[in-house]
Amino acid sequence: MVSRDEKQFLNLPFTGICTFGKYPICSDLDQLDADVAVIGVPNDMGTQWKSGARMGPRGIREGSTLYSFGLDGAYDIENDITYLGPDWKVVDCGDVDMVHGDLMQCHENTEEAIRKIVSKGAMPVVLGGDHSITAAVGKGLEELGPFHVIQIDAHLDWADHRSGMRYGHGNCIRRLSELDHVQQIFQLGIRGISSSKKEDVDAARDYGSVILSPRQMRKMGIEEVLEQIPAGERYYVTIDIDGLDPSIAPGTGTPSPGGLLYDEVNELLEGIAKRGDVIGFDLVEVAPPYDPTGITQQVAARIMLDLLSYVLKEKETRGLAKMENSTQNTMVAELK
Repeated sequence: MVSRDEKQFLNLPFTGICTFGKYPICSDLDQLDADVAVIGVPNDMGTQWKSGARMGPRGIREGSTLYSFGLDGAYDIENDITYLGPDWKVVDCGDVDMVHGDLMQCHENTEEAIRKIVSKGAMPVVLGGDHSITAAVGKGLEELGPFHVIQIDAHLDWADHRSGMRYGHGNCIRRLSELDHVQQIFQLGIRGISSSKKEDVDAARDYGSVILSPRQMRKMGIEEVLEQIPAGERYYVTIDIDGLDPSIAPGTGTPSPGGLLYDEVNELLEGIAKRGDVIGFDLVEVAPPYDPTGITQQVAARIMLDLLSYVLKEKETRGLAKMENSTQNTMVAELK
């Protein structure tokens, strides 16, 4: 028998309510009081081929439970640092309401939810959904602009439209480029046959977008890739799971061979967090129906927890914890 003094509350992955990282629930954004607000957008009406990303938020939450049972934070043996300590309040706000068959109303609901989170002083962490949701998220971040966009993806997503459709998952980054509060865009991991045509790529380059393939990134090295990004600025990070190689993340509707590996993405995200102020991020295109093993949603959850760990640790280092947005603006300006 285990003595009463030896007993602990373990909160194992297969027990309890399946929230992201098993963080507490906030079901009413009007009552939001947190440093980080995780919210799902189960919308895949913007896909051009295989649907299924609407199940992404639920799948990522399930995958995240594997990493949720550490006591007093998450200890990283490689960096010898404990991340996600108790000083930070992270909550799971559930999902944006979806209206079946009405893509634009779903995007409007997404933008409204992000604006509400920002108004409450919390950092949005968004579970996709297909990549079309990022255009709505970007609009909702207007109050935190100007900021740069850092995209990890196999596809450029710069198509202007397809038969008049301007808000699918192949248009989202071009839509971000049209926002006044978005500055430069960095598109990393781009490769293979894409949703964008040659003229779309030319338009992205004319805009000033920095486009790098995995081969180019490996030749340069992660440190040189990071040097392309202006230091001391604000960044929004959008991660399409197909930016990773399908050998480690097969559960997506548009897999593309030759992608980035976990360690490369991890190192890149750690460098981004150290380079400036990450104001939020999303991870999209996880489609659990195509991966019965569940490894894709676990990799996705791990990447999101990694980036959240690095961002919050940097905020601690810079003394930005629990400060209002106006104060953060001043301190970020001083980093430049």
